[in-house]
Amino acid sequence: MNLFGDSLLVAFILIFVLRIIDVSLGTVRMILIIRNRRAWATLIGFVEVTIWVVAVSQVITNMDSIWKILAYSGGFAVGTLAGMWLEDRLALGDVAVYVISRENGGALAEKVRAADYGATEMPAFGKTGPVGLLSIVTSRRRLRQLLELIRQVDGNAFVTVQDKRIVFHGYGLVAK
Repeated sequence: MNLFGDSLLVAFILIFVLRIIDVSLGTVRMILIIRNRRAWATLIGFVEVTIWVVAVSQVITNMDSIWKILAYSGGFAVGTLAGMWLEDRLALGDVAVYVISRENGGALAEKVRAADYGATEMPAFGKTGPVGLLSIVTSRRRLRQLLELIRQVDGNAFVTVQDKRIVFHGYGLVAK
């Protein structure tokens, strides 16, 4: 039985849209699993697989239409991009930012703290001699602003960013 009626165009569009939705949800669900958000991941998984069953059943029971297969495949590809875009906009979780500055470590630490980020400043030694090492943990939502601040103060700083699964305590952070 075709849930989408006899119109090939309607079936194509609905299969395509359903795949975009279910693959996007799958991407977000995986991120939630990684971030230890079990309840949300479970709920999204239920919705995701329900949508998937409807979409795949329309393709499997109507294998005579290459257009439905292409709608399914195209929806998967676009859903992958949409899921990454959505996850980026949600900006779930926290990150650790490590900054190595040859000359501006102290000034950078002051500016970062003045912008209401917690920062731990450490002396370090690099290939060419002493450097400042700054460790900052912040939410992913604030990451872009932090990186822009770092660039403004020391455009030559070496910066790495790492996702953090669990963060306890710290300045400006809430225990999870």
